[in-house]
Amino acid sequence: MNFEFFIAKRIIDSKAYKSSISAPIIKIGIVAIALGIIVMMIAIATGIGLQQKIREKVIAFNGHTIIENYDTNNSQESIRPITTQQDFYPEFKNIPEVTHVQGTATKSGIIRLENDFEYIVIKGVGADYDWQYFKEFLIEGKLPDYTKDISTDVLVSQYLANRLQLKLNDRINTYFLREDSTKPPRVVTYNIVGVYNSGLQEMDQLYVIGDIKQIQRLNKWDSNQVGRFEVFIEDFNTLEATGNAIFKEVPSTLNAKTVDREYPMIFEWIKIFDNNIYAIIGIMILVAGINMITALLVLILERTQMIGILKALGSANNSIRKIFLYNAAYLILKGLFWGNLIGISLLMLQKYFGLFPLDPKTYHVSAVPVYINLGYIIALNIGTFVLCLLMLLIPSYIISKISPVKAIRFD
Repeated sequence: MNFEFFIAKRIIDSKAYKSSISAPIIKIGIVAIALGIIVMMIAIATGIGLQQKIREKVIAFNGHTIIENYDTNNSQESIRPITTQQDFYPEFKNIPEVTHVQGTATKSGIIRLENDFEYIVIKGVGADYDWQYFKEFLIEGKLPDYTKDISTDVLVSQYLANRLQLKLNDRINTYFLREDSTKPPRVVTYNIVGVYNSGLQEMDQLYVIGDIKQIQRLNKWDSNQVGRFEVFIEDFNTLEATGNAIFKEVPSTLNAKTVDREYPMIFEWIKIFDNNIYAIIGIMILVAGINMITALLVLILERTQMIGILKALGSANNSIRKIFLYNAAYLILKGLFWGNLIGISLLMLQKYFGLFPLDPKTYHVSAVPVYINLGYIIALNIGTFVLCLLMLLIPSYIISKISPVKAIRFD
């Protein structure tokens, strides 16, 4: 055990230290570190959690990249079909980051009831559809099976079900206009087998999930024709690079655009969360550092006589500084311990019990989502510890200004 660490340990373990004048200030410093790590941990966990959750909801309806025809069609309806006889379907063999490709189509319609009606978009999906996201969204009933013959089973959103007073196993007449407006609209009677709630109201109020074979029949398409392809990738962080690679691979007659370009407002909004996280981390580290500087200065002031004696015995300034930095490191670690214990506990409670709700109309989720990852927790602790210690280096230089003779006489 080196000399500086031995002295620092004796100071920390002494009863006089715990009941000294500096004790309340030291406790405030520890509390500041603990509160700082709690707030930073919650800010990162909830910020990243919200970003991921909202991204997943948008991706559930569109995929990471959308492949469709070049046209000026700004409606929600698929107008011109695309053949499924493509090199990239059903697998994107040239791009390993792609995990799944599925063909979909949309058709605008109107649900007509006795006393009400609603404009909706039937999103047609087939046997290749990945139900991973909708399994999480499903709140009642079951997922439809579109692997066999043409089906009239559909999923409706909880928003539409509440608005139109629909329930499971209800049959709804949906009207589809023809190209020839002089002819009466076509009517398809759908059967509700499930109710979903994604939390994205702009999607929920619009989309009813149905069989793509119905849309192919209504549009007089062949069984190998779809409205567009939705491409899913392994890592969202590679979205831009993978999206560019997909664009280069598809035929020149087709366009490939990433989901963040399809919904720029939503993705620009969730990017703002990063700025909030950085601001909170900066403020919390600054507050914790200032409190630790105050605690260190009080410790130095309280131990002025000890500093004078050590200098008189031949101790160098750097050696004495190490004693107080060891002491400060102990206080920082103590604050980090309690901060991590309380912070992780709060995050786990929120993750599994959803104690803190949110307004889904504003945040697109009903409860605060949290993202817990050991990597950012370790990085946050190391970063806080190192930055606080670096901030303490400057005030520790005050030790070199203390005269041994005056310090020994100091009372």
